[in-house]
Amino acid sequence: MMRHRRHEWRAKPALRGNGRSGDLPYVGNRRAKPALRSAIMSALLLASAGAQADERSDETSRLAVRAGKIVTMNDADAVINNAVVLVRDGKIERIGPQSEVAIPDGYRVIDARDKWLVPGFVDAHNHTAGSLMDLNDMVYLTNPGLRTLDTVVPDSDPMKAARAGGVTSVLLIPGSGTNMSGFGTITKTAGKSANESVIKSPGSLKIAQAGNPEWYWYGVGRSFMNYNTRQTLEKAKAYHDAWAAFEKGETKTAPQYDPIFADFRGLFKREFIVSVHTQIYQVVMTTVDMLAKKMNLRTVIDHGEFDGFKTAPMVLDTDTYAINGPRGYWFDWSGRKMLGLATSWWGKGVRKIGINTDAPVIPEEQLSYQAAMGCWYGWKPYPALCGVTRIPAEALMIDHRVGSLEPGKDADFGLWTGDPLDPRSSCEMTVVNGRVVYDANVYRRF
Repeated sequence: MMRHRRHEWRAKPALRGNGRSGDLPYVGNRRAKPALRSAIMSALLLASAGAQADERSDETSRLAVRAGKIVTMNDADAVINNAVVLVRDGKIERIGPQSEVAIPDGYRVIDARDKWLVPGFVDAHNHTAGSLMDLNDMVYLTNPGLRTLDTVVPDSDPMKAARAGGVTSVLLIPGSGTNMSGFGTITKTAGKSANESVIKSPGSLKIAQAGNPEWYWYGVGRSFMNYNTRQTLEKAKAYHDAWAAFEKGETKTAPQYDPIFADFRGLFKREFIVSVHTQIYQVVMTTVDMLAKKMNLRTVIDHGEFDGFKTAPMVLDTDTYAINGPRGYWFDWSGRKMLGLATSWWGKGVRKIGINTDAPVIPEEQLSYQAAMGCWYGWKPYPALCGVTRIPAEALMIDHRVGSLEPGKDADFGLWTGDPLDPRSSCEMTVVNGRVVYDANVYRRF
């Protein structure tokens, strides 16, 4: 019986720069010596290979990673020193101390005993996983028939940059120029096709209750915006209820299929969330009262900035999550002091608090910096790391697949030189679905 040999990963000198020809010597002297021309051409080819390195996925189906520290982010908050993760067919097979987990033959071995291994980051507010030109169709004040699934651009440059920052999953949502701008799509940051990348569609319904929609045409007020949004949701609920009655045998005639409202059925079944562009106390209060309480929707406060944290008592009466960002601080004029917003939510007792980038407002690869800023303004480091892993995964209802490191879940993780929330640390490798999709030892993006 033939036995597979283990393939040991060895660190290589990292290429620096962005791989463009502007970072390399310009070949402009035709009379240059042949040896010089040969050396320059070799450098160009090497840089080209490096630029393509993060575009390739490692196809090895079996992977073993030795790490100095693994932060699992599981329910037990387990942290394992001198640990091993076994990956098979894109899933985590086993995780534990090196003394207890033997590496079978046939596994590609990555020796990262001087690194931290953490779950891939999850961002619940992204606009760069698809075509930005197609995310802001402001036809009506509510646009229930639109969706971002058709705009997904797999393996785009913004997603390659995201992978270099340890981000592995994002919610791609429409813009906030209207009160209801369409359905969002949850996607991985790696994959050569939409079918390979997409985790869940619809992943959310995007609603914006104030702010940007107030500029719609010649301007609208909050009273009309909330009335109009509620009216659209009630029409969708009536469509869902009619189908539910037919499916239960309470009516004999099937309702006419309506492509505008068909996707709303999952929303009213609480199979996916409503992600709400909402900030300042009065607007967040309306979000919680109207959507979470009265319509019983699985609600995620998206932004939750300024004094929105003052609604914490209402939020705690529901299963609502708050995903703060991109603004991480606010000057409280009444108290005459600067406040960290994640810290303020936390101080009011809200534990379902995460962090976003609103990319491209903040580049997707800087999600770790967003969490680090929360710590700078008083938040605790471990909850902040939860805020870019387990909490957004729970908020998006994909925590059965991502957000923590546990057997059976997707093998999405990053290898870091230290604490990911320490700005001095860097992501050295990112694995998505068990495949290496970024390796700084081959080509360093940042």
